[in-house]
Amino acid sequence: MTDTFTELKAKVPQATLLFWVLKMMSTTVGETGADWINFGLGLGLTGTSIISALLFLCVLLIQLRAPRYIPWLYWLTVLMVSITGTLLTDYLTDQLQVPLLYSVAMFGSGLVMVLMFWHRTEGTLEFASINTKGRELYYWLAIIITFAFGTALGDALAERLSLGYLTTTLLFAVLIAATAVLWRVGRLSSVTCFWTVYVLTRPLGASLADLFSQPIKEGGLGYGTTPVNIIFLLAMAILIGASTLYGHSSRQISKL
Repeated sequence: MTDTFTELKAKVPQATLLFWVLKMMSTTVGETGADWINFGLGLGLTGTSIISALLFLCVLLIQLRAPRYIPWLYWLTVLMVSITGTLLTDYLTDQLQVPLLYSVAMFGSGLVMVLMFWHRTEGTLEFASINTKGRELYYWLAIIITFAFGTALGDALAERLSLGYLTTTLLFAVLIAATAVLWRVGRLSSVTCFWTVYVLTRPLGASLADLFSQPIKEGGLGYGTTPVNIIFLLAMAILIGASTLYGHSSRQISKL
């Protein structure tokens, strides 16, 4: 199929173990960050949602205009997607009183539709082939839906089953491991595995954030949102910095 958009250099990282660790951390920061802005700064859910959406659009425009994959910019965009996607579901649930199961059905259907249109127009859903403007736009649209979908899914399970933060964290960790095993033995395609894990890492990261930040009497470890935010942001910064230096060093060696 001939692309209608100009081909670009790779704008996304490879889906390595580091990628998944950073993705999980971004969901953790997205969960605690949304709570911190909402409650810590006292902006309220509406004000927080508007501010995060505007910041996300600004960062996304910069990411779309970037000529290549820039680690800090890409992960900043993912971080803003995480916060915005979380608030989108929270706003529907808390402000508009949309039942969580409705949100699960709506965002799940939306993700399937985006992936179907993406495949129909671009001919592939392979993560490594996001090298045109069209595929990049589909990619970020799918990403924000996965965050909203994952938030609704995690909240629905927590609300319906009352599993607690630790049990919920372990549940999604097991589901991710099972998905990886099915891919490994050839029962799932790489595309299906990627998007399944991308959805599941959202509630995994959120449950982990709640486990660390929520009060002990509510089943958490009681560290609070601010320390958890700082720790995970620092960890992300260190890993992104290390991967950037490693990638630069590898390119220098390859030129020798």
